[in-house]
Amino acid sequence: MPNNTKFIIDFDSTFTQVEALDVLGEISLKKDPKRDEKLKAIKDITDMGMEGTLNFRESLERRLEILEASKPQISELITALKDKVSKSFQRNKEFFNENADNIIIISNGFKDFITPIVGEYGIKAENVFANEFVYDESGKIIDFDRENILSKNGGKPETIKNLNLEGEIYVIGDGYTDYEIKASGMANKFYAFTENIARPKVTSKADHIAPSLDEILYVNKMNKKFSYPKSRINVLLLENVHPIGVELMKQEGYNVEVISSALSEDELAEKIKNVSVLGIRSKTNVTKKVLENANRLISIGAFCIGTNQIDLETCTEKGIAVFNAPFSNTRSVVEMAIAEIIFLMRGFHDKSLGMHKGIWDKSATGSFEIRGKKLGIIGYGNIGAQLSVLAENMGLDVYYFDVIEKLALGNATKVDSLDELLESCDVISLHVDGRKDNKNILDKSKIAKMKPGSYLLNLSRGHVVDINALKDALESGHIAGAAIDVFPEEPKNNSEPLVSELIGMKNTILTPHIGGSTLEAQQNIARFVPGKIMEYINTGNTYNSVNFPNIQLPFLKDAHRLIHIHQNEPGVLAKINNSLAKHEINIVGQYLKTNEKIGYVITDIDKAYSPEVIDAMKEIPGTIRFRVLY
Repeated sequence: MPNNTKFIIDFDSTFTQVEALDVLGEISLKKDPKRDEKLKAIKDITDMGMEGTLNFRESLERRLEILEASKPQISELITALKDKVSKSFQRNKEFFNENADNIIIISNGFKDFITPIVGEYGIKAENVFANEFVYDESGKIIDFDRENILSKNGGKPETIKNLNLEGEIYVIGDGYTDYEIKASGMANKFYAFTENIARPKVTSKADHIAPSLDEILYVNKMNKKFSYPKSRINVLLLENVHPIGVELMKQEGYNVEVISSALSEDELAEKIKNVSVLGIRSKTNVTKKVLENANRLISIGAFCIGTNQIDLETCTEKGIAVFNAPFSNTRSVVEMAIAEIIFLMRGFHDKSLGMHKGIWDKSATGSFEIRGKKLGIIGYGNIGAQLSVLAENMGLDVYYFDVIEKLALGNATKVDSLDELLESCDVISLHVDGRKDNKNILDKSKIAKMKPGSYLLNLSRGHVVDINALKDALESGHIAGAAIDVFPEEPKNNSEPLVSELIGMKNTILTPHIGGSTLEAQQNIARFVPGKIMEYINTGNTYNSVNFPNIQLPFLKDAHRLIHIHQNEPGVLAKINNSLAKHEINIVGQYLKTNEKIGYVITDIDKAYSPEVIDAMKEIPGTIRFRVLY
């Protein structure tokens, strides 16, 4: 990229995420009884002007007439816009500071609010070309400088022509007036900036569609912040991931595709070929076959607690970090368990079904309080432990069994064997993980050991209970009722029917895997999982990864970060350091952690280094994956 290349950058919806006059309207019309109607009119006029269906001067006149704004409100506007600078511009503040002489803002907006905002990014006031308001003595905006070239149609190309700029001229903007600069022959390239809004009439005219500033810097070999533009990180989110998670990924600058259902193995194996980040829930199986096609995959996010649907061993071998949400839906599952214990012991489910058929059955037979009853929890992890606390507060006596030694909370009692728990408790609630060893924990023989007339809840994994044995126990009356939220085979989407032997069983609550399906839980998960993935991509931090060595790293400052994932074998760290020493690289920080499969080395180095060191690091024997962060 030649040093004399000039970047002409638009302001509204490009430098900022919003149209400034739209925001000014929200401020100036705050107390206007026709506020909503007027704001819509302003937005419609703005859009027509940006798409080229309304000439600019008329657009400006009509909007200012509606606004009725004043100078004090411009100060409010500046404060609001400072928080609305486009995300990729915020990420690349260094680019603006280093290239301040070659960055020019040309906008049909107004210097009054543009100059203070872009100035914080090192852009010089003399490089800002925009309109100016005209105020009356009281500070009310009564007009704009009508002699300003940028207040007239075709003002942007004319402004550049008058500047007599030398070198290549690249225009970055989202509106038709930005395209007009290129169309007039006053620019070499037009980048349609679509991070905030994409206008088909504009993108169709572009030399390059840029989802972010990262993309523009990358194609021009000016990327200083990231080794790979975020707009080229393809994210595939399946199974109705909450919109918050989708939006967070988009805000980060990723190219996000959303599919509402799960995909079959063959479908996913084909779809994943160009995917960098995969987000799933519980129905999608990420198998070895799928992963063999995942040559670009950096990370997988399980928007749920379990990860047994993911081949973690193959992920580790391929250097793919997996993150889940181990705590985010705990409360939701626990509340559901408490509710179902009460429903089962009172027979509410069957009573309700009867009422819908017109049957009035006021009998108390088989209806019990939960107070004083014994609750047996199988699996005393996050959910089991919190269930223990809430259940005890409601008067249940709590017992638990776990193969790992766990600290009892409250007055809960640990029992020494699963049989002891089954034989003594009135209610059994399963909260184990989905590992293969847990298949049919409750098989026919174990269910037979349950206390006669007891109740069973399974809100963990479908394969941990022998469904046929459970059906037999329900039919015989050995078990008085059951609540099942998970099944060995589950429909891939809402349009497929459930097939289960338990359909129609007496006092049996069947729910479609919704233990964690509350608004609060899905919001928590949708924030937590993308946060961990983005942190890993941006910093190399693997804390909370389920398959990588966990490293929590300090913030990267004034250095490059080299991330080296390799097979866990002796001597790799020495080879890394020898290679760095050979190329006279100074190490400012280094972090190493291993597990049984891989080693994970993070090395922070001085900014100055030879490009050959990158190739040398990739060629170290045992290297699985290598990347650089800036």
